[in-house]
Amino acid sequence: MKIGVSLANFSFPLPVAEFASTVGDLARQADDEGFDSLWVMDHFFQIRVTGEPTEAPMPEAYTTLGFLAGRTERIRLGTLVTSVAYRHPGVLLKSATTLDVWSGGRTYFGVGAGAPFDPVPQGPGTGFEAEGLGIPFPPLARRFEQLEEVLQIAHRMWAGDETPYTGKHYRMARPLNSPNSVQRPHPPILVAGSGEKKTLRLVARYADACNLFDLPDAGFADNLTHKLGVLRKHCADLGRDYDSIEKTVASHVDTDGDRAEFLAHLRDLARLGLDHVLLTPPGPWTRERLTALAELLPEIHSY
Repeated sequence: MKIGVSLANFSFPLPVAEFASTVGDLARQADDEGFDSLWVMDHFFQIRVTGEPTEAPMPEAYTTLGFLAGRTERIRLGTLVTSVAYRHPGVLLKSATTLDVWSGGRTYFGVGAGAPFDPVPQGPGTGFEAEGLGIPFPPLARRFEQLEEVLQIAHRMWAGDETPYTGKHYRMARPLNSPNSVQRPHPPILVAGSGEKKTLRLVARYADACNLFDLPDAGFADNLTHKLGVLRKHCADLGRDYDSIEKTVASHVDTDGDRAEFLAHLRDLARLGLDHVLLTPPGPWTRERLTALAELLPEIHSY
């Protein structure tokens, strides 16, 4: 089993001028201590699920990943995940490709339809950060249509296909992508979400990895087993090899909690068929939290 570090909370008790050295040191430590991946959220405002207020620090994702690429050598990098509403696909694919080039081929392309976190009263059902920054945030059904077109464009641009693209939502006269990605045929595409009719079918058709949610309650095993079964059926319907898709799950870790209980939970996830767990602690990561988790990596990697 692989372990990823998710940088979702930047409320460091430090002056902003010290954020770069702090985050850079954490990335180097994660790289040196053998963690498999490093992730940031693609949000412009902080979201409440982290326990922080909207006004808490939230740096832009691709700038942050470019910075982290320069501070690391081995660890893989990705967004968990980009909302299709936030960037035109041509710009998004250029950003993701450039990150793959500067990192030496270490990126995931994480993308999804986008969830309406923290809707504001002035626009129920819209993205609160999108509205705050004046970014169009269409209804969910349209975002799923846009997501499929982004995935189609990604495959074309990474294949070097410069012929015009005409979709329902996007038109591209010449989707030139130079330089192209280091990873061939393309960086692994991760589609996040557990929707059974649309999201998991898009995973089966276009993606190299899925991302599900780990809600450690009495029914977590049945829920994840069901979702993976739905993905398996979509793969069978589309003629896709189910085993070729990396199964990732977003989860939480309390490095001060019961280690035996935590390891038992990870073993349960591995038995269910999960390959890669992306962990977030309560509050920001610290050197001590990374060290405590790194001590468990040899055992976890054996699952």
